[in-house]
Amino acid sequence: MGHRTPLYNEHLAAGAKIVDFAGWDMPIHYGSQIEEHHQVRRAAGMFDVSHMTIVDLRGAETRAFLKHLIANNVDKLKPRQALYTCMLNEQGGVIDDLIVYFMQEDWFRIVVNAATRAKDLAWINQRVGAYKVSVTEQPELAMIAVQGPQARERVYEVLDAKLREQAAQLKPFYATCEGEVFIGRTGYTGEDGFELLLPGKDAVQLWRALLEKGVKPIGLGARDTLRLEAGMNLYGTDMDETITPLECGLEWTVAWEPAARNFIGRAALEKQKAQGAQRKLVGLVLNEKGVLRNHLKVIVDGVGAGAGEGEVTSGGFSPTLSKAIALARVPAATGAQCAVEIRGKLVPATVVKPPFVRNGKSLV
Repeated sequence: MGHRTPLYNEHLAAGAKIVDFAGWDMPIHYGSQIEEHHQVRRAAGMFDVSHMTIVDLRGAETRAFLKHLIANNVDKLKPRQALYTCMLNEQGGVIDDLIVYFMQEDWFRIVVNAATRAKDLAWINQRVGAYKVSVTEQPELAMIAVQGPQARERVYEVLDAKLREQAAQLKPFYATCEGEVFIGRTGYTGEDGFELLLPGKDAVQLWRALLEKGVKPIGLGARDTLRLEAGMNLYGTDMDETITPLECGLEWTVAWEPAARNFIGRAALEKQKAQGAQRKLVGLVLNEKGVLRNHLKVIVDGVGAGAGEGEVTSGGFSPTLSKAIALARVPAATGAQCAVEIRGKLVPATVVKPPFVRNGKSLV
């Protein structure tokens, strides 16, 4: 038996198929992964993401510490704004990707992946050193993500008047907090919506209230196809400690200015940038029938210096596009076409720039 979120019995009641995910008993689907995918693209669905790790950093030197710890620069942030970034090792490899919320001058909240919880907390605590910062995990908090074109309206219907007014004013990648309830206009699907953090003891009531408003539960299976269509990296699949942001399409999360900010991994990234990264992350759309799976070989011979072979990092079927799509790491010289080796056959594919889908619309 793995760890269980406060909503575990709600998943069972909804007929979920439970699987192990990073040591947690989590719903993979509630009957039809395809229907759940379309529910989010067309209306509104909700995910139990209470397995994610929520950490509060507080203290007079929190800003200074984060400017050293992560590749993006928290000086960009306005109060209650969030940013996406990577936490790197000295070689520039990605220890984890995370969201940072700037709540007030001495309080930043970060959300990191469940599978990397132990190493993330160890890394943060090792690096905090002499900084005047407290590092506090918040395991008592549950987290529900509500996503889709109708998501915000459905959430408004279950909030009290004061919190509803605050949530309605949120721009994308901003958050608000009232009492013990924290709401961020963020997500992992390529759709609009909210991520709601609240005490675990109150999660069932919110979950049931959303159900009554027509928001359907969505499992981890559809969460993966949604994020793949949105071109969003999955840690441990599309990047890890051996991959830098320059090799996984995340250079945009690295703040190079000011030049004097010495974040962990900067020297390695600057060296790689100067030399030119030899690999890049691209999107693939299969031109024929077939299935794109993780680790399939990508052939890009003949497109120039540095060409050769690459690998599918995340592959699957896109319910929105009705095509096989993938993220793949390929030689930097790769052009607009390639081939994927599927069961000994080379199947042609088109190289595209992710995302594939945004706000329910095809971009390829």
